[in-house]
Amino acid sequence: MAERQHLLNLLSGPPDFRIDEVLQPSVTPPVVAVPSPLGPLSELAGKNWTGQGFNTIFRPESTTTPTALPVPLNPPTQPFDNILELNLTQETLSFSNSLGNIPNRGLGTEGDVFLNGVPYLQSISDITNGTPVGIHFEPGIWLSVPATTTPNEPVTVARLASIPHGTAIVAQGTMLAAVPTGPTIAPVDITPFRAGTSPVGSTKVLFLSQTWANNATPRLPQNLGPTAITPAMLADPSTMLRNQIQNQVITETVVIGISTNPAAPLPGGPLPPATTPNTSPPPLTPNFGGGPSNIAFLLGIPNPPPTGLGPNAQTFQMDAVFWIETVAYQIDVPPLPAGTPPVVLSPVQTTPAVPLQPSFMAAIPFVPNMGYAGGRVTVLTTQIQYTQKVLLNFNGLSWPHVSVASLVPADPIRIPADVLTLS
Repeated sequence: MAERQHLLNLLSGPPDFRIDEVLQPSVTPPVVAVPSPLGPLSELAGKNWTGQGFNTIFRPESTTTPTALPVPLNPPTQPFDNILELNLTQETLSFSNSLGNIPNRGLGTEGDVFLNGVPYLQSISDITNGTPVGIHFEPGIWLSVPATTTPNEPVTVARLASIPHGTAIVAQGTMLAAVPTGPTIAPVDITPFRAGTSPVGSTKVLFLSQTWANNATPRLPQNLGPTAITPAMLADPSTMLRNQIQNQVITETVVIGISTNPAAPLPGGPLPPATTPNTSPPPLTPNFGGGPSNIAFLLGIPNPPPTGLGPNAQTFQMDAVFWIETVAYQIDVPPLPAGTPPVVLSPVQTTPAVPLQPSFMAAIPFVPNMGYAGGRVTVLTTQIQYTQKVLLNFNGLSWPHVSVASLVPADPIRIPADVLTLS
């Protein structure tokens, strides 16, 4: 497991800052303002998370600023218009506390609604070669939106994100009620397809860089043998998520599905079409709203040749599934006499080992002549997993940019005092 990173509070608001509606001091509001319940988002608020993941992205390749490759490609065996970059990643994800009542004003017969929100900050580094290199930084807000009549929508969630490459997104979706099992994680395909075909994704274009054993392709890294990137991961990045949970005891899972285009989820996962309320991932609502916004450079010159080549790398659509899981861990706690300083412990490992595990802290109150005799205890804690699929449009194709990760609490989890019985 990669070394844990110490998290700093990079972005923070004033202490106890909360949003609420502004009223005149002498006026009593006619209705008590009740924020939308955070639901499973409450498990994230005010906490820091860290973990590991895998990122795949087909980058546009320029003849003016070509990418230097260890094995030069001359002449290329396919049109040399892209580089497939693969990253093993280390991620930190920090959430602030709830923003409270966020008033949104209705018009006419639609009453005011009060949203709730949790700001977050995500940073991702490439660790494929052992030296961390930052590749992603994303501030944003998760919103909980109550049910409304205009439009006629149930309770929904939304993710507002800003990406420094020049894209901002609004993705909307729903949460499913908790189920007492682990998640079902569908495969996700990174193969590009021709833009504008119907049905979407029906005309796939396989590239040589997607062949794991081919070391002479436009890919970084070209030789995957020395890395921990397996053929199964290249074919389906969600393999990494299934490897994380295959030997875990998961007692509960909540699924959150979001998209910038809820009416038409991306084909091939993570949000396949024709999803019903009884399948995972969940159906997406609302049926409109949301979307990406790009700077001019990403949009390029939209006119067809000869007046323009189209986008440089337009973010066209994003779908994602988040699984919020409750995991049961076994921890062997040594004898702790009265006055013993807190002890940080790792869970009991399985065979094969769980790739990513949190740490736990055992501490007992000082009671003269009493202590904990030692033993194995069970502790429940939260784990986050996600699969995200972004379509980047350039040179006539839609290129899937897939990211997956598993995240656990960054700080040691205190073992509940009632578990460590004194004697």
